[in-house]
Amino acid sequence: MIDVTHGTDQPTPSPSVRAERSRSTFVTPPSPTPPPVIVLVRPQLGENIGKAARAMLNFGLVELRLVAPRDGWPNPQAGPAASGADIVLEQAAVYDTVAAAVADCTHVYATTVRKRGVTKPVATPEAAARAIHADPGRAAILFGPERSGLETDDVALARTIITVPINPEFGSLNLAQAVILVAYEWSKGQELAQPPETEMPLPAPQGELDGMIAQLDDMLVAANFFFPPARTETVRRTLRTLLTKPGWSAQEVRTMRGVLAALDGRKARRSAPVERGEFIGDGGLDETLP
Repeated sequence: MIDVTHGTDQPTPSPSVRAERSRSTFVTPPSPTPPPVIVLVRPQLGENIGKAARAMLNFGLVELRLVAPRDGWPNPQAGPAASGADIVLEQAAVYDTVAAAVADCTHVYATTVRKRGVTKPVATPEAAARAIHADPGRAAILFGPERSGLETDDVALARTIITVPINPEFGSLNLAQAVILVAYEWSKGQELAQPPETEMPLPAPQGELDGMIAQLDDMLVAANFFFPPARTETVRRTLRTLLTKPGWSAQEVRTMRGVLAALDGRKARRSAPVERGEFIGDGGLDETLP
């Protein structure tokens, strides 16, 4: 679950705590809008904090703030669960209240699947991400304790509620899942690593394609492929179609298998070869004549 906590005092945040030796680095690309801050309100397990950090770093977020973690901080269980996202844990700051954690943020989002009796604008993670990118100020996104989510006072502190469209019969996300959904939507506006693109070769000129098809036609005539003669042009159209488009139909695959069989010498006809343009063998096609 995910939510926000209300607080009235704003004490100075405690210094960030080094969790373990850093094994990872990340540099957020230049952006007119600073990345949002992820605030975990009263998180319960160190493992879940580590998993949330891992989710953050995957999508370019590095600023983590913890509000009154139940088991204190640092937590030795967080490092292994972070799977290398140590920079997030090392820079994590601890606060006593939500109000203190978000004091420098111009827009606060509360993540929850419950209405909590508070009337607030509601946005999906995608819509919230667009708003964060459009707002020049810094945003904070609050996630509640694993067991119960944000309390009503937490949600009241926020300006907007983020709710994930979810199965109404099973609305249960763990903390890391909730963080990764929101972080992913935000990352769509960033220059993160993408699978390498393979430059596609230019399509062959039509003249070259026609030459290939004519060459294949000559070979099929010599192999006694076209039969019976009445279906010559139908099969030729099928061949041209499958050779000039991606994605083959079942009929096109059968046609090509017949072509390969003929070229392999297994479809030789008993009748003598004929001139190009006549039909001697169709490779067992069952295509309906027009």
